[in-house]
Amino acid sequence: MATSDPLPFDPIERAAQIWSRRIGESAPMAAVTGVFRVQQILQQAVDAALRPHELTFARYEALVLLRFSKTGALPMSLMGQRLQLHPTSITNIVDRLEGAELVRRQPHPTDKRTTLVEITEAGRRRGEEATGSVMEIGFGLVGLSEDEVTSLTALLAKVRQAAGDFT
Repeated sequence: MATSDPLPFDPIERAAQIWSRRIGESAPMAAVTGVFRVQQILQQAVDAALRPHELTFARYEALVLLRFSKTGALPMSLMGQRLQLHPTSITNIVDRLEGAELVRRQPHPTDKRTTLVEITEAGRRRGEEATGSVMEIGFGLVGLSEDEVTSLTALLAKVRQAAGDFT
């Protein structure tokens, strides 16, 4: 999903060669630069798939999280923890989804300090349709086999775990 004509060479590989000659070990720089570039490619692909559904990836993730919950509702604080987002970001996401009538805020039945976010039927439908769209494009992971996607996921999980994302 290149934004322009493809280059006749891999610019990250070229940078790694120069890095090796001038600075030293280039593998970590090349890996990180590659991950950042792939993130851009994936973001463009997923954004394009979600755009017709009037969703951003963050809002889509919130709908999926609510669809996965047993009751279709979760406390906002738990949503923030699960999506690994700051409370302000969760509030913004919920505000947008609520404005589109895809979720609604409900008081918690036993804890007056807690607000639940509940997915609406329209939110379920929109989430299902959006899921079809992102699955149709393989979430943008073009060029990889199923085994390679599994390996990539495992490798990235190792970095995330080492950085303290989860235990």
